This record gives sequence, C-alpha cells and structure tokens, in this order.
Amino acid sequence: MIQTPSTPPQPADALAAMLTDARERSLALMRDILEARELGPRLAIVNPPLWELGHLGYFHDHFALRGLYGLPDYRLADADRLFDSSSIAHDDRWSLPLPSREETLDYLSRVQQAMLERLPDGDASAAQSYVYQLTTLHEDMHGEAFLYTRQTLGDPPPALGTPPRGYPTTASAAELPAGALPGDVDIPGGRHLLGSDETQPFRFDNEKPPMEVEVTPFSIARAPVTNADFATFVDDGGYWRRELWSEAGWQWRQQQDLQAPVYWRQGANRGWEERAFDQWLPLPPHQPVVHVSWYEAEAWCRWAGRRLPSEAEWEVAASREPSSDGRSLAPGKRRHPWGDTPPDAGLANLDGWRLGRLDVAALPDGDSAFGCRQMLGNVWEWTASPFGPFPGFRPELYRDYSAPWFQEGRYVLRGGAWATRARLIHNGYRNFFTPGRNDTLAGFRTCAL
Repeated sequence: MIQTPSTPPQPADALAAMLTDARERSLALMRDILEARELGPRLAIVNPPLWELGHLGYFHDHFALRGLYGLPDYRLADADRLFDSSSIAHDDRWSLPLPSREETLDYLSRVQQAMLERLPDGDASAAQSYVYQLTTLHEDMHGEAFLYTRQTLGDPPPALGTPPRGYPTTASAAELPAGALPGDVDIPGGRHLLGSDETQPFRFDNEKPPMEVEVTPFSIARAPVTNADFATFVDDGGYWRRELWSEAGWQWRQQQDLQAPVYWRQGANRGWEERAFDQWLPLPPHQPVVHVSWYEAEAWCRWAGRRLPSEAEWEVAASREPSSDGRSLAPGKRRHPWGDTPPDAGLANLDGWRLGRLDVAALPDGDSAFGCRQMLGNVWEWTASPFGPFPGFRPELYRDYSAPWFQEGRYVLRGGAWATRARLIHNGYRNFFTPGRNDTLAGFRTCAL
C-alpha cells in the first residue's frame, strides 16, 4: 500500500456510491459534446473534450490502480503519455494520437470496475478512503469545469437527468424566498484556526496544517454583490474610469476590451441581458453577479468604498459563532455555515441540479451563526488573500495540486458555486485562480472599510 495522509476510514459502500455518482455526472455533462465535437475549439481556458474525459480515467488509473494497489500497467497503452496533465502542455492536447471515443469510454469503465471490485465489505482502509475520495473529488472539480466550459462556448445546458427525490427543480426555485439582502453583520475579533483539522473526512494539502491567526473585528456583507449592485457600477462608467482600477487590472481590462462583465450585453430596451449557456435572458437583478474576475471585484470595491475580505475573515464569518455576550468568538468551528449537518437543497444551492443561481435572499436556513447567507453555494467568492501555503505545508499524493501554483499570483476563492458538488465543499476548502479569470463561477462579497 502507498503511504497516504491520515484520513478517517469511510464505509466502502459510500465510497463506491461517490465514485459511480461522479462518473454518471461526468458522462451526463459530456455525452452530447463528445458527439458534436471530440476536440472542440482550441482555447487557452478549455481542454479538448475527448482528452479531458480520458484524463479522468487516467487519474483514477494512476493513483488507485497503480499507486494504491500496485498494478504494474495502465489499463490503456500509453495512458501516461496521452492524459497526464502534469507532463502534457495544454496546447499539445489537441495533437495527441488519442484513442477513439468508444475506446476512451471503455477505458473509463474498466478502471472504475477494477476500483469497485477491490473495495471490501464494511469500512475501507484509511489508504483506500483517502485515494477514493481524492479521485472522486478530482472528477467533481472537472465536472464543474465542464459546466463553465459549456457556458464559455455557448453550448446548451446539459441534461443532468432526474434530481434526487425531494430536490427542488429549476422551476420550483422561483418559490424560494427571493430578492435582495442588504446590510452588514459585525464580527468580533479573536484567534482563529484557519484551514481544516483531522476531524474532516478529507482534506486537501493546502488546507493543512491549520494555521492560527489573529482576526481583528470587521463588518461583512450578509450576501454577495448582486447583478443590480454591479450594474450601477457599470452604468456609472466603472469600466472606463482609470482611477478605479489597479495598474494590472487596467491592463487586463484593456486587453479584454470589456465594458461590462463578459456575458452581459445591452438589450433592445437598453436594459442589461445576460447569456446563460446558449440563451440571452434579462439580467436577474437580485442574483449574485458571476463570471467576474478578481480585477473587476477590486474595481467595484474601490468604486463602492468597500473591500474584499481576507480568507481568514471569510472563514470566521462562515464557521464561527459569537460568544454569549456577542463580544468575542465562541470556541470551535462549524464544518458548514449552518452547522455540521451535510448540505441539502434547502440549505445551499449546490450540486448543479438548478443549473444556475438563486436570488441572494434565498435559503435563509443556510445562514451562518452571524447571519451571512449563501456562504456555500450559488457563486464562488473572491478574497483579498493571495494563494499560498500554510506554515508546515507538505505536498501530498497529488503533488501538483497546490505547490506549483503558490508563486503564480493566484487569489483564494471560498464557498463553492451552484455547480460545486456538496461532498467537495466545506468552510475550510480553498479554491484558487489567477486574478484575470472571468470564465469561472465566481462573484464576491465585501467588507466595510
């Protein structure tokens, strides 16, 4: 057995269910795209669909069948030369001698079956629990990327199938509490253990070891910035006012030639419209703004006299509780804003079934102890914190997950989006992108100066 980080053993049937569920979602997201275009357009922010699907099989093959179980060969000849993202440059992925779609799907099926056959009855070992969660959550991340790639390319929304019993459909989302949610909440200062400890079922390497930080009192918005909030900035000439942008942000805006967020346009009646997959629709005013870069969030904050929270402030607002007198932070942390119970459709807009955002006032049962809403789900939230290691960081089994990106000028995002799988996200999870990325499902929440 390979050496793996300390992970609580998980029920083998739960690991198997996660594995098969992630694969069903990947195929639902990709099937029609593969039939239409196996390689797709060559863009810097997308992968060839056939290559990306094969990469999923390779990741499981490499870390589970070879790494965990010691099988000597890959289940597909030359899999490492075709699908290893760490060694194959992005631009080269369109010119590889990839196997056919049928061969690729067969590869994925054979790898998954081999993994399922090796699970025991009862609890899996700690090593199995770590590797099966790592490979499943990696596939979940690609599933979210498949969704925002469809948005980038103007593809129709995917047919995800039937939601789990009791899950609200897109049509019933209109029945949820809706509208704006203005105002700030005051958070007392104190010591905070930033990151994730060993009580979590799975931790990525950049979440540990948890780092103790001192957080001064601050005020943070109850909800993310909405489309209406952002439209006021746009209508006030925000994209043309040089004084609102940093030097790097202004250069980025000029290169992008943007006058508004990337998927916005003026409609026939001069109102804003937003493209959702392949359809232009009236801009929903009370949904959180999405597909904005860190530079755009920074410029809006300068215009509004606000600021982005640090990731420590964000995590305190999401995970801590006030003391009985409200003047300090009570001991302990919550795994999710509402507590330690798993997410469901009434607490957070996750798992992709709604295929879009909700108004920022929706889902009050998911509030944090301080009254912040939708800190998990709906949109990722940019923070002011550069992505870096906590003291004592060590790269783990997937060595290229975090370490290569610490010096790239990336910023931390927190909280997940509507497309993020619920099993992936919790208060300590750290996402990270370069400040110019505006294709991802990112918005932002702000703090008072």
